[in-house]
Amino acid sequence: MQEADKVFAGSVPENYDRYMVPLIFEPYAADLAQRAASLSPNAVLEIAAGTGVVTRALAPNLSAGASYVVTDLNQSMLDYAASRQPPDSRIKWRQADALALPFEDAVFDVVCCQFGAMFFPDRPAGYREARRVLKPGGHFLFNVWDRIEENVFANDVTNALARIFPNDPPRFLARTPHGYHDTALIRGELEGAGFSRLMIETKAEQSRASSPRLPAVAYCQGTPLRNEIEAREAGKLDAATDYAEAAIAERHGHGEVAAKIQAHVIVAVT
Repeated sequence: MQEADKVFAGSVPENYDRYMVPLIFEPYAADLAQRAASLSPNAVLEIAAGTGVVTRALAPNLSAGASYVVTDLNQSMLDYAASRQPPDSRIKWRQADALALPFEDAVFDVVCCQFGAMFFPDRPAGYREARRVLKPGGHFLFNVWDRIEENVFANDVTNALARIFPNDPPRFLARTPHGYHDTALIRGELEGAGFSRLMIETKAEQSRASSPRLPAVAYCQGTPLRNEIEAREAGKLDAATDYAEAAIAERHGHGEVAAKIQAHVIVAVT
């Protein structure tokens, strides 16, 4: 993963929440929140919370006495998440690195992470940290995207941009969000971090939008793909977005569009 792949700054958080969250994240956030709430945890840690889609889904389903610590490496994402969350004294917001969590050992019942593990520079270290802060019998719940070919709009945008920039195609989506899809590797890294009981479920959903414009803007302007486009040619962002929109429209139509998304959901127990 390149260092720029971790930069969610400027207008990215707002565009990410406005476009990406309803496009691809909401169904998996609801799933992860349901799994976490079903464990009736008293202490929850969320890693790489982004703009808070899991937080908004999970908090209403926790007990009145539960504590919920929400973290992200990017302060701008965390600030945006906090601004979207209704006042809740159970929630503590804290900037934190998943590879060096600022918490004591064995203090959480559940650690959850929505589509964040792919961004860990050292995933085994992140998994060891999750295990360290979990109580005995605690649960680590997270999800990661399957390969890009199983996530149609992301693949459409990546292929479209490769035609605009044939000499240096922007590969952020394939490289990082969709670059950690090997379930044998995931299982091996978790076992190496000390998790013994594992479940990995591959879950398909539908990505829906009112027009091809929305997924084009979501991916080109609501993720670090924006940084890659702008680095290749100044002033090219709008044209690249337009081209991605046209590619999606050509394949899926000019009105409402829908396409497959697919992810792996992982439950690991200490």
